[in-house]
Amino acid sequence: MPTSSTNDAFSASHSRFEQVCSFIGGETASSLTHWELETKLSVDVRELVRQLYQDHLDLRSSREERLVDVIDAEGNRHTSVEAGHTRSLQTVFGEVSVTRLAYRRRGKDNLYLGDATLNLPEELHSHGLRELSAIESARGSFEEATEAIRRITGVGCAKRQVELLAARSVVDFEAFYENVSRMQGNQGEVLVLSVDGKGIVMRPDALRPATAKAAGKATAKLKTRLSRGEKHNRKRMAEVGAVYDVTPVIRTPSDIIGRETDTERAPAPKAANKWLTASVVDNAASVISAVFDEAHRRDPEHRRTWIALVDGAKHQIDCINAEAKTRGVKVSIVCDFIHVLEYLWSSAWSFFSEGDSAAEARVAEKALSVLRGQASTVAASIRRKATCLGLDPRSRENADRCANYLLAKRDYLNYRQALEEGWPIASGVIEGACRHLVKDRLDLTGARWGLNGAEAILKLRALRSNGDFDEYWRFHLDRERHRVHEARFAHGTIPLAA
Repeated sequence: MPTSSTNDAFSASHSRFEQVCSFIGGETASSLTHWELETKLSVDVRELVRQLYQDHLDLRSSREERLVDVIDAEGNRHTSVEAGHTRSLQTVFGEVSVTRLAYRRRGKDNLYLGDATLNLPEELHSHGLRELSAIESARGSFEEATEAIRRITGVGCAKRQVELLAARSVVDFEAFYENVSRMQGNQGEVLVLSVDGKGIVMRPDALRPATAKAAGKATAKLKTRLSRGEKHNRKRMAEVGAVYDVTPVIRTPSDIIGRETDTERAPAPKAANKWLTASVVDNAASVISAVFDEAHRRDPEHRRTWIALVDGAKHQIDCINAEAKTRGVKVSIVCDFIHVLEYLWSSAWSFFSEGDSAAEARVAEKALSVLRGQASTVAASIRRKATCLGLDPRSRENADRCANYLLAKRDYLNYRQALEEGWPIASGVIEGACRHLVKDRLDLTGARWGLNGAEAILKLRALRSNGDFDEYWRFHLDRERHRVHEARFAHGTIPLAA
């Protein structure tokens, strides 16, 4: 049973509750529609809860015990204790004030054990508001997040403040994944690593040096919009990585390129336990290293088959090979077959007019040959046909580009082995990740991103996609307690009352 002193501490809350009850039972409430009643109660109940919050904080303040021996991280004793130090806290229910004891020493910052006990943030806004800012910012624009927070809580936050809170919320992203444990997959499952990039339109101060230099040289053609080629020099590449498990499904080339009348085709291997990461700050090598870290968590003894699905970018392939060598793990690199198909289709227009159905049969024939491990032969046949037809350099440009690609990537076009081993050969997972993590949120019309804001959104969307946000948030709050509070005391430990 609550004591009389406890009841006294919550007298303001009792008074507020009685006001709500009085209104609900009065004639004014009886004349309201249900929507008007909901609107009125949502405000009144939020204020009631805010008052309960305030009364609780005041009760804690009245019960706070003075400690004799409080030592800071530098070994200084704070022997002077002063009551009545108050700070504000903006919560999801509204603003409250926190009153606590200050442990003082001349020339040193005050220590507040009450702040440490509550794990208060350094800034005005509570961890609850920061969490809400993180969730809503990852879903839609910062303007939409600001409106959502106001609608949900009644608290007004500026757009810039929401962006800063979201950025602050992901400071422990890398540390979280360094400490997280993973269930090791079945040894028979294939471990797939995949990387790709997607450009984000950035503000001038957030571009990489080379891009900023190119943008500075570009001459604007129009005042109201970017012309062709200008937008390219306003983008910074976001590197995206994925790791997932696949149960092998043995297939044949005809399962990939078959006729419409074929009814029985082996299904493509399905991705499971997908994990995503992305960064617009880190380069491709750093993101690939993070991808290898996740793969190692799943298979620390390297007993499983590791494959890397890429689109053929040389820098990515070089980084994967270097990382695999450093870690002493064998990784089979496979170029995305969809990219190969695009090159084959492009080469077809060197020999056929647009829309000619004969082009489809030729592309299918060449694609089957590539799937059978004959990429070099296909490249030679494309060049030979272009020569035999006497095509001029411009007409045969697409054909030569395709042949060059097939020859340059032939070591990574071993689809025959991939199909026999049951590996995936298309990078749909990483393509989907680029769309979900980057395009759907950061490619909004007219958006120009700063570096911190873009990086925060990428990490928040990755956490949510991975299903790790709730676990991350608990980890983040523990780290905040250490950073903001525990690290200020001797031995990194908050002293407790005897």
